[in-house]
Amino acid sequence: MKLQQKSRLRTLAAGSAVASGALLLTACGSSGSSGPSDTTSTAAAPTTTAASGVKCGTAAHVPASGSTAQEFAMQFWIKNYTRACPGTQISYDGNGSGAGQTDFLKGKTAFAGSDSALSAAQISQSKGVCSNGGQAVHLPTVGGPIAIGYNLPGVKKLILDAPTLAKVFDSRITKWNDPAIAKLNPGTKLPSTSIQASHRSDSSGTTDNFTSYLSAAAPSVWPHGHSKEWMAKGGQSAKGSSGLADQMKKNAGAIGYVELSYAIARGIPTVSVDTGAPAPVDASVFTASKAISTAKIAGTGGDLVLRLDYATKTPGAYPIDMVTYEIVCDKGNKPATWPATKAFLTYIAGVQGQQDLSFQGYATLPATIVNQVRSKIDSLT
Repeated sequence: MKLQQKSRLRTLAAGSAVASGALLLTACGSSGSSGPSDTTSTAAAPTTTAASGVKCGTAAHVPASGSTAQEFAMQFWIKNYTRACPGTQISYDGNGSGAGQTDFLKGKTAFAGSDSALSAAQISQSKGVCSNGGQAVHLPTVGGPIAIGYNLPGVKKLILDAPTLAKVFDSRITKWNDPAIAKLNPGTKLPSTSIQASHRSDSSGTTDNFTSYLSAAAPSVWPHGHSKEWMAKGGQSAKGSSGLADQMKKNAGAIGYVELSYAIARGIPTVSVDTGAPAPVDASVFTASKAISTAKIAGTGGDLVLRLDYATKTPGAYPIDMVTYEIVCDKGNKPATWPATKAFLTYIAGVQGQQDLSFQGYATLPATIVNQVRSKIDSLT
């Protein structure tokens, strides 16, 4: 049964990825930037172009850290980029968005990956790291659904809504056969198993986005607001998305929130979310792309922070989503690593870097946003 369920999850994800991949190719292709002409190189000068069409910056070691949500994407990007540009070494420590922000603001890294934006105070702090009057800016590079995974043997399909999820993660619903859950799942035999709600123990952009959803979609039920730190009481905790997924996988009765790619990789079933639309919505790259397509730029002065509609009721739009940013200086980046960093960012935001991400469990960003990211990278110094 578990093997069949895992196969079904992978098939669903792959089917959604095909549709999402088609959207992504269309979006990226609309910029008119199909990559530079092919020339052979082994790495080095800023204008060097590898045979694959990837531009290589000056060879350097580029340290970076942050979001675990983009780890699969980072592994994909680093492998392909360093294959094309072997003189550059890029090390990415998936230590969580909060730790990545801290590393960058202390000058330890060339860029940070984060699923939530820096605060105004942190932007001000970044002026001490960025020289020449520069400050931190956000470059959205990947999006994706935050899946609500669960471990409930015998329950193949589970529907929950925002108020019920808020009560579950706030330890106010503690049994799986609670009337509120039963009402959303008529005909499903729910066990009396105790609910083991799991959350991130580290400072996490995934937590920030998940609690942003609870705050927006169930404001009268979720009293904790949103934060990278888990604020509700009770429940179990684990470090990183990988740790949280492992915890759900091992413990019957568990429920938690992780990026879809982690749920797929471990064969963890995911909740369908009742948004108030005519039908509950499954977590997939396609349904997340539909929700993210309405994102608006909320940043000012060329900063590309996005505002997501967590309370969307659009049919087929999955509401619990996130966008991961690469955080760099708008000017005054470190001279030793900046040519290689800029070349790498140019690659990941380009057609080659973006086109296969749907098969890694990531959703598409709107073409208008992707084009602005590319233009912004070009202007950075």
